[in-house]
Amino acid sequence: MKPLSRRNYAIAAAALAVVVFFAFNIALDAGVTNAKLDLTENGRYTLAQGTRNIIMNLKEPVTLRFFFSKKAASEYAQTRAYAGRVRDLLHEYAARSHGKIILEEIDPEPYTPAEDQATAAGLSGAPTDSGDTVYFGLVGTNRIDGREVIPYFTPDREGLAEYDISSLIYRLSAPKKHKVAIISGLPLESGMGGMQAMMQGRSRPFTIYQELSQAYQTEVLTPDFTATPSDADVLMIVHPGNLSEAQNYAVDQFVMKGGRVLAFVDPNSELAQGGGVEPGSAASVSTLPRLFQSWGISFDSTKEIGDLKLAQRVQMSREGPPLSYPIWLHLTDDNFSENDPVTANMKVINIASAGSLRPLKSATTKFISLIGSSNQASLLDVNQVRTQTMTAPQDIAGTIAPSGQEYIIAARLTGPAKSAYAAGAPAGVAGQPVTEAKNINVIVMADSDIFDDRFWVRVENMFGKQVAAPFANNDAFVLNSVENLMGSSDLISLRTRATNDRPFIRVKEIQADAEREFKEQEDALKAKLSETEQQLKNLQSGQSGGATSGKIVGINAQQRAAIETFKHQLAEIRTQLRQVQHNLRQDVDALGNVLAFINIVAVPFLVAVFALFLAWLRRRRRARALPL
Repeated sequence: MKPLSRRNYAIAAAALAVVVFFAFNIALDAGVTNAKLDLTENGRYTLAQGTRNIIMNLKEPVTLRFFFSKKAASEYAQTRAYAGRVRDLLHEYAARSHGKIILEEIDPEPYTPAEDQATAAGLSGAPTDSGDTVYFGLVGTNRIDGREVIPYFTPDREGLAEYDISSLIYRLSAPKKHKVAIISGLPLESGMGGMQAMMQGRSRPFTIYQELSQAYQTEVLTPDFTATPSDADVLMIVHPGNLSEAQNYAVDQFVMKGGRVLAFVDPNSELAQGGGVEPGSAASVSTLPRLFQSWGISFDSTKEIGDLKLAQRVQMSREGPPLSYPIWLHLTDDNFSENDPVTANMKVINIASAGSLRPLKSATTKFISLIGSSNQASLLDVNQVRTQTMTAPQDIAGTIAPSGQEYIIAARLTGPAKSAYAAGAPAGVAGQPVTEAKNINVIVMADSDIFDDRFWVRVENMFGKQVAAPFANNDAFVLNSVENLMGSSDLISLRTRATNDRPFIRVKEIQADAEREFKEQEDALKAKLSETEQQLKNLQSGQSGGATSGKIVGINAQQRAAIETFKHQLAEIRTQLRQVQHNLRQDVDALGNVLAFINIVAVPFLVAVFALFLAWLRRRRRARALPL
């Protein structure tokens, strides 16, 4: 047989490679359908362990019906891509469930029974320019007539798709909701406008309360309560008023009998003041002194934290740039405990006018820090802060002398504790108290503004329904705490996956340095500007040296020259003031220019140099390989 030529060998090898390639892909597609490589920092495209636990613990089958209008959405690439990701996610749920999750895909075309089914299930339709309706939602059912619905997968919650689906399945797998009893000095159910305003559409419940009510059975206790519900799993206390002895006793006995408590107190509740409460009044301050003594915790309601490093930037005037506002804190993962499941996956929380907690020396409980400030903080007098907030908020940063100490904002208390009423129940309350508990479990946070929607969520009206798009994890802290106190942690890791806070640390440092550097210069120029304007006003009105003749008289040449000099000085001062304000941005803009140069010029140049080096190296190797 005549041997094959090199050319034929190459053709045969190429053909064989093509066959092997296609065969490998067909086998891979048939046998490894769920394999993927997720290189995102927080594993965004990999099912979380909490999701896998929920799927694994399913005792009864759950049916998921995924509605998506393929034809109506064909011209909307972003919606189609998002629907593809949701479909892939649902298929992965079904594949991991070993038959416990039954997935059905339905295309509700117009004027079909499928569209009627989508409408009857409570799905929201998005109208298109052509007049068609796009349905893009999920309906879940179990075998005991339980039904849960995601009306529409909105783009704003794309990062929370896994959480939304997993929580839907979790609710179907546990039809009996756990109960959360709530003691609150804030109108969580109606919003700060009150019940009447809510009924008129001018107010709405706090978003965190809405999420709690969706996940759990909630009961808000009346202001005159004297006992806690016997079937409550967790008692949540939010900015309480002055509780009576009987009410304190009810909370104390709830804890002594094994109940779990999540408490939010505040030295200066801006949320309460936004509802019409007078700053400095008793209603803007909340604490639980007798109970805290029993639980082994100290809280000074006259002090709040000011933190230069964690300060949010706030627009304080129309003309000037945003400035650091150190009593509004932007907490990041460096401020959260990595060792507690409640905060281990937190990314960012925004709070305001928070207080500080610390353990009592005589405490029998274990004090575990969950959230803390930076070491660039100090404790400020609440009354002084209130005054400055109303008169000169831009000056608050200047009053902070960092102590180098990290102040604790939220903590968990566990271990043995004695009742605050070990000597007996208060007058008028029947029965004998439980005097001690072997292991309490209480979480306390020294802030109530965590509930304020403006700090963490955008609520939009989409297709007749309100959709919450969080930009911080305020809700996750509350819901994680409740879930953990109930003994479950499956949904905790899912709530924070969509919130990625990647701050420009260097930019924030430059801004803070610039503010400190130019603040004194700006203040001096403003003072000089004010003085010059007053002197010019006096001259133009015929007044001399502040005398108050009240008459406008003629001005001589010397006065006219002085007026022109003052006008020239005013122009110069205003120019200098604008330059100072421009300097606040100068270093940041310079850093931006450097980064732009690196991205546009330096990186391509380095790639080109590397390519030329490889070409030179290859030519050199070839030259060495040639026979002499």
